[in-house]
Amino acid sequence: MRAVVTRVKSASVTIDGAVNGQIAQGFLVLLGVGSQDTEAQADKMADKICGLRIFEDENEKMNLSLEAVGGSLLVVSQFTLYADTKSRRPGFTGAAKPDTAVPLYERFMDQCRRRGFTVEHGQFGADMQVYSQNDGPVTIWLDTDTM
Repeated sequence: MRAVVTRVKSASVTIDGAVNGQIAQGFLVLLGVGSQDTEAQADKMADKICGLRIFEDENEKMNLSLEAVGGSLLVVSQFTLYADTKSRRPGFTGAAKPDTAVPLYERFMDQCRRRGFTVEHGQFGADMQVYSQNDGPVTIWLDTDTM
């Protein structure tokens, strides 16, 4: 499982002109599910992201967690995180098919909710417009195969 986590002041996702999900301070999470991913990896990714300490404390050090700042998550499915870019036209055979990806995407969000966070989201497979006011900017790339 792969994720790009951006610290945001606000973020939203729009589908067909209507806001589907929006948050104030927190994390915009672009989440990609790989063809070999498991529930354990979804749980591991949720644990890692919910525990990241990338908000500044009173000494301007990245030391505060999402919980410490009362932040939320906006999670957007992003199969393109598994792009094979060996050629100029990317291939996506490493991305999970929807029958595997959707349950793991949902599980990731459920695990974040179980940790007490508000989780907003896009719609799996939809054409979405994602808006964010990045904070910092601070952007972290995570892959369960390397954590």
